Amino acid sequence: MVAVGTAPVDEYEPNGYGIYNMAGNVWEWCVDVFNPYYHQQTPNINPLGNRGGHMRSMRGGSYLCHDSYCNRYRVAVRNKNTPDSSSGNVGFRCAANQI
Repeated sequence: MVAVGTAPVDEYEPNGYGIYNMAGNVWEWCVDVFNPYYHQQTPNINPLGNRGGHMRSMRGGSYLCHDSYCNRYRVAVRNKNTPDSSSGNVGFRCAANQI
C-alpha cells in the first residue's frame, strides 16, 4: 500500500508500549537543535539536548519517505530543518503523563 497522506492516530496497531504512529506518519518536530554527532557525544540515559545551532531535529520519517531517499523509518533516525519551515509531513507529538 502506498501512502498518499497522513494517517489517523489509530490507523495502525500501537507498538509494544501502546504508542501509536511513532515512525512513518510525519517527521516528529523536536525541541533539540540538530547535531549529526549528538548521540555519540552525550550520555545514553536522559541526555539534556543540544543548545547551540540553528537547525532543529526531526525524527521518525514520514509518509513522503521513499526507499531511494530515507529508507529508515525508525524513531532513532534524525533529520533537520529550520524553525521557520512548514510542511504537511512534519508534526509534533502531544503526550500526557498518565500515572
